[in-house]
Amino acid sequence: MSVIVIEFVTLDGIVSDPDGSAGTPAGGWAFRHGPEPVAGDKFRLGRTLDDGVMLLGRTTWQLFSRIWPGRDDPFAARMNAAPKLVASRTLTDTSAWVNSRVMDGGLADVVNGEKRDVIVTGSTSVVHALMAEDLVDEYRLLTFPTILGTGERLFPADKSPTDLECLSAERSGGAVLTRYRRTRG
Repeated sequence: MSVIVIEFVTLDGIVSDPDGSAGTPAGGWAFRHGPEPVAGDKFRLGRTLDDGVMLLGRTTWQLFSRIWPGRDDPFAARMNAAPKLVASRTLTDTSAWVNSRVMDGGLADVVNGEKRDVIVTGSTSVVHALMAEDLVDEYRLLTFPTILGTGERLFPADKSPTDLECLSAERSGGAVLTRYRRTRG
C-alpha cells in the first residue's frame, strides 16, 4: 500500500484554487495554460485507480462530484468507478458521486488500515495531515509556469525537512509532470 498525492502546483509551490472554483483573486491559474496540460490521465493513475481508493477532503469531493459524473471519457470512467473515501465531519450525503462514502475513524487510522493504494487529489488539508503523520509515499505534481507569491503551499514553511527521490519528469503542454518518492532512511 502506498499513499500517492496528486497536485496541481505553481512554480512557487502554491496549490490553492487552481481551477478558480474558490473565487480567489489569483484562482484559475492552472487552466490559463489551456486544456493540454490537464487533459486525460496526466498523473498516470491508470491501474492504481482501478485497484486503489481515492481519499478526498470535503471541498475537493464536492467540486469533483459536480464535474466527474457528467464526463464520459475513459479516464472519467475510471474516476467514477473508483472507490472514494471522503474525510469530513460535516458531509452526510455522498450520493452525488457513485462509490463515495464518508470515512469512519481518524485519518491516520483509516490510511494505516487500508490495504489498497490511496490516491489523494487536491485536498490540501488532508495532504498536510498525512504529511504530519509521515504517511505520504509519493508526490505526483503537475507544475505550472506561474508564480503567485501568495496562497496555500503544498509544503508549509514549518514542515520538517524531507528528502525525495525524483522518479520522472516530463513536459505536459506548458507544465511539467514530476514524480517524487519519499526516501526512507
